[in-house]
Amino acid sequence: MSDAGASANPERVRLDDCWNRIGVRGDRSCERLATCLHCRNCPVHAAAAVALLDAPLDVDHLQRWTAHVAATPVQPDRDSLSLVLFRVGDELFALPTTLFDEIADLRPIHSLPQRRGGLVLGVCNVRGELRVCLSLQRLLGIEAAPPAPRSRQLQESRLLVLRFGASRAVLPVDAVLGIERVPQRALQPLPSTLAKASAAYSRALFEWQQRVVGLLDESLLFHTIDRSLPSSSAT
Repeated sequence: MSDAGASANPERVRLDDCWNRIGVRGDRSCERLATCLHCRNCPVHAAAAVALLDAPLDVDHLQRWTAHVAATPVQPDRDSLSLVLFRVGDELFALPTTLFDEIADLRPIHSLPQRRGGLVLGVCNVRGELRVCLSLQRLLGIEAAPPAPRSRQLQESRLLVLRFGASRAVLPVDAVLGIERVPQRALQPLPSTLAKASAAYSRALFEWQQRVVGLLDESLLFHTIDRSLPSSSAT
């Protein structure tokens, strides 16, 4: 039994977070997945949510949120960019949050006839709609990261569901690191000596947690994506 998701008082609500062990965020060995397809459709997951929502709030929780609501909100720096950071192979990249419809769990990608080996990986189901998936790794010329255990891949890998004007695309990445506000002054131009293929699709670099992150040029990225999409999927 695990108390994951419980509040400051671990004795008040104790949950068996099976979704993290044998469900979609675990090794996927749960027999219910054959009929439920995803843990969010499972009655066990629903019952756990109801148990948390019905649990009484402790005094510390109420005090923390009272202080949070009463505090003066911190105004974001207007001269900054809101970016989603993610990893492809061993390299870090970022894109503006305004491009994102959502960040989805990894799911099966079905290949398309005569579309093997290029940028188009196939199609996948995103909220009941078939979306074209493309390989950002191939587009940016990045070597694949060393193979990780499958359970870790399922936990960390994500699909970036993007929209740029009328164009839409789904890009698998090895991990999503979060959302960061990056001041414009922190952006650095690309060195003229940088010869990586990914440099052609980047418009700036910045430092994050002692790592260099490439800010991708969304216009150029989607121009290449649109040229790679099947004609019926480009809009």
